[in-house]
Amino acid sequence: MKLKILFSILFLLLLSNCGAKKSVVQKGNLGTVITEEPKPKDLPSVNEVKITKKLATKNPSLNREILAYIRTYAPIAVNEMHQYKIPASITLAQGILESGRGKSELALKSNNHFGIKCHVKWTGERVYHDDDEKGECFRKYKYIATSYNDHSLFLTQRKRYAFLFDYNIKNYKKWAYGLRKAGYATDRNYPSKLLKIIKDYQLYEFDKFKKGKGSKRFNKLAHAKADKKSTLSLKGDIYEVKKGDTLYSISKKFSISVENLKTINNLSDTIISLGQKLIVQ
Repeated sequence: MKLKILFSILFLLLLSNCGAKKSVVQKGNLGTVITEEPKPKDLPSVNEVKITKKLATKNPSLNREILAYIRTYAPIAVNEMHQYKIPASITLAQGILESGRGKSELALKSNNHFGIKCHVKWTGERVYHDDDEKGECFRKYKYIATSYNDHSLFLTQRKRYAFLFDYNIKNYKKWAYGLRKAGYATDRNYPSKLLKIIKDYQLYEFDKFKKGKGSKRFNKLAHAKADKKSTLSLKGDIYEVKKGDTLYSISKKFSISVENLKTINNLSDTIISLGQKLIVQ
């Protein structure tokens, strides 16, 4: 009888030890937070201002938010291209598409511009959004530039994307179709969407930019932290509404008519709110 009791106790202890080794991941768990995300460096200009201004002049119907996005993140995309051999045009087009021009909830709250999910080995902060399934886990970054770098690492460190690096770095068409083939997105039209953005906004121009050219610039958005209300400052292209501002006073400040302000910002009236970001180019 005593032997039976002893075996029962040993069995219970064994179950207890096994259970202790299991880790239950709940929907609010942030995982192991990355506390030492490297602060983004100031990057050389890649003629992003000249290119976007020329595009806007040539084709006034182009989306101003996309032009502002290109002006902000082109230097990062080119820098990643020089390090990882991923076409800057592809990186920019994916960033524009996946982040909704930087305006998606995932981009604004988590600095995630490429829709990269947590996956098994991710040890950084996490957020949950509905995507292909409800409440899926997505990566959260301290800096926007980290999202760009993680996108490069994501492609270079997975075998299923290895064949892409056999393509010429300027062959963005093959890259667009290759990403769909490798399973980056489930949308069958993903390649055509990327290619339209690249062609409409001439993103292929950034694939030609050689390393070591350009002058240093400070990119405030690239240094932005998640969950911080950072002021967008694209050399006067985007303005954050301050206390006492009216649409009329802003129009005078930037020498643009009220009607043009309403048009490029899709405003139906002259009502604006504190902290609202307006395109003022």
